[in-house]
Amino acid sequence: MNSMYDDLHNTVELPRDVRRVVSIVPSLTESIAVTHPSLIVGATDWCTHPADLDVVRVRGTKNPDIDRIRELVPDVVVANAEENRAADLDALREHGIAVWVTAPATVPESLDSLERMLSAIVGDVPGWLVHARDVWSTPYDGMRRRAVIPIWRRPWMALGRDTFAGDLLFRIGIDNVLAHSGERYPKIDPDALPEYDIVVLPDEPYAFSPTDGPEAFGNPARCISGRHLTWYGPSLVEARALLTDQLA
Repeated sequence: MNSMYDDLHNTVELPRDVRRVVSIVPSLTESIAVTHPSLIVGATDWCTHPADLDVVRVRGTKNPDIDRIRELVPDVVVANAEENRAADLDALREHGIAVWVTAPATVPESLDSLERMLSAIVGDVPGWLVHARDVWSTPYDGMRRRAVIPIWRRPWMALGRDTFAGDLLFRIGIDNVLAHSGERYPKIDPDALPEYDIVVLPDEPYAFSPTDGPEAFGNPARCISGRHLTWYGPSLVEARALLTDQLA
């Protein structure tokens, strides 16, 4: 066995040759499946990429089926500190299952996190990750705009402080007006916001669309890909160009 350390500095005991992985985070599912397709044996119902992923489903990120995961006998379960509940991860560990937890809050942290995870589990740094580093290596030097970024309605909630998505937007010229909020995902009143230029409406976790969301705000709104805003994995290769175009 190899003793490794995940993003939370937890010791993770992995076999020298990892053969079976259960992922309970969609972006990590895609990252591993694109890099080494045969490793993923279980994933959540929300793991939609790659499109041809054909594995056992273990419910959602917030309510994984612990018994079903145990039956799959994984060498490791990959998870995220924000998306998954600590109680579920502890339950997996209590059953003797290794759990690797990621916790990036910025684009550079996500690239480093992916490299550590993939090096430990897959044994390689894939070409798409090298490409993603190159894509995000150039600083943004254009015009900046102030934005509010809702992520939910009923109640309205938005990106606040210290989020991966907020950092990604900052790196393409979009400054989150709630970046100094006391909460990471504060509740908001669309009629009582700081001054802003645009509204950024991702299609996940809430499925904002041109007919569901923009009407609540007085300033121009842009509907964008939630996967490219919030996922860290192969989507980072195209996220910069795609989101820049969608926010033009």
